[in-house]
This record gives sequence, structure tokens and C-alpha cells, in this order.
Amino acid sequence: MTCHICGGVLQARHTTLPFKVGDDRIVIIKGLPVLQCGNCSEYVIEDAVMERVETILNGVDTTVELETLSYVA
Repeated sequence: MTCHICGGVLQARHTTLPFKVGDDRIVIIKGLPVLQCGNCSEYVIEDAVMERVETILNGVDTTVELETLSYVA
């Protein structure tokens, strides 16, 4: 697969990304599998992974402003 920004090759990697949930909450997910460009560092989250992320985000504690979780497939 090639990068939609620069045309470089996308490589499977694991990374840590923040997700804003609502107006005042941030969830950081560690070990998230992405496809990342070796040239410009742009990344793509595959559909199946994003579905799992949405499930994770829907289940977070609503009283916590900042939460760090590990991605588990």
C-alpha cells in the first residue's frame, strides 16, 4: 500500500495516539496498529482497528478527563 500524501510505502507499526472524546476528555491508546509511511510519517488506521478503537472509546469512564489504555485486539 502507498501513502496518499507522498506516495511512499506504508509499513505496519504500533504507535501511541490521543483521541478527544467529547469536549473535555482525552483517551490515549498505546500499542495501536497503524500503517505508517516511512517517508513522511503519515499514518492510516485500518477499518477493523478503527472499529475496535470506537468500541474502546465508547466504554471509557465518563468521569475521567485523561485516560491511557493499551490496545488489545
